Amino acid sequence: MTGQSFNMQIVWFKRDLRLRDHEPLHNALQHKQPTLLIYIVEPSQLHDPHNHLKHWRFIWQSITDINQQLVPFNAKIYPLFGEAIDVLDKLLANFGSFTLYSHQEVGVNSTFKRDIEVSEWCKQNTITWHETPYAGVIRGATHRDGWDEHWLKTMRRAPIHPPLANMLSLEAPPELWFNPPQEWTLTYHHSQRGGEGWAWKTLSSFKQGRGKRFHLDISKPLAARKACSRLSPYLAWGNISMRESYQFFSHLATEPGWQRPMNAAVSRLHWHCHFIQKFESETSMEFAAVNAAYRDFPYRTDANVQADLSAWQTGMTGIPLIDACMRCVNTTGYLNFRMRAMLVSFLCHHLNIDWRLGVHHLARQFLDFEPGIHYPQFQMQASVTGINTIRIYN
Repeated sequence: MTGQSFNMQIVWFKRDLRLRDHEPLHNALQHKQPTLLIYIVEPSQLHDPHNHLKHWRFIWQSITDINQQLVPFNAKIYPLFGEAIDVLDKLLANFGSFTLYSHQEVGVNSTFKRDIEVSEWCKQNTITWHETPYAGVIRGATHRDGWDEHWLKTMRRAPIHPPLANMLSLEAPPELWFNPPQEWTLTYHHSQRGGEGWAWKTLSSFKQGRGKRFHLDISKPLAARKACSRLSPYLAWGNISMRESYQFFSHLATEPGWQRPMNAAVSRLHWHCHFIQKFESETSMEFAAVNAAYRDFPYRTDANVQADLSAWQTGMTGIPLIDACMRCVNTTGYLNFRMRAMLVSFLCHHLNIDWRLGVHHLARQFLDFEPGIHYPQFQMQASVTGINTIRIYN
């Protein structure tokens, strides 16, 4: 197929594993040109300390869900293996020039550097790369003046559903195809399942009644498991858009008995994006305390640090609530916000262990790991921002 004369489109799925309200896919399909849908499994991300089998299993379930939806359109997402630039090089050699579409990703340093390299590669190869902003987050913003208004405008805009009937699907070169290890394909009954269908089923069960106590039970260790929306992994991996979630909650707030819980839910969505914007503007918080005064804080360096850290990671500290929470999140990938905060507070204040020694473990355990929430919140609970009250949980 080398040297084809058509204007080929490639849609690169990242943390946006859905078909509804997907602007990059919508924009690509507007042209009614041959289109290749890809997800790149990058060796560097397989070994990144933030990622875990539970994430890859969720991603694979999400891709499988999309491909089932695409059967009537004779199309699919092709999971490809290799570093992004190597994969794009091979696609360029195979198909000739193309236009690339994706969402912007507010990720960790490794994916940020990857995207800078891809941008440079595109310039060198005269490839146009259209990146769509994520959920009202402004790339490279140095301040948040007027950000609330911008976010609300984005959330209230009509969802952008791709015209799937326009799909003229292409097949990726077989030598790039990725076949997942068996453990990615197994159903693990202790965790939420990935996929757009499961995201909407979760919202439906929330509306059926369990969400009416959201504002009352959000902080309770046990009750929160049902009263919370449980939407966070679907937002983190893009099985549902922030905009459709916002509009779902806002509409439900107009129904009798739902105003208070849904106003609280909408507020959480706002804070979700607020912290991602904060991380976008201050990416250094992945590595160093926001407040420079805490960068040389005298955390423990004694011989027992590693043993205490291991006890914390495995839920073997001897403190019942701490251990129950850690064992829960290690097994299921879920823990409500207050208990997550308590785990970090215990690590940093009671054990006096550097927050950076715990940040990767919880990233791996949270099924809904979202870099833009993880790092600002970790620093807040470790009390190294210099802004918030020191958080020591009872």
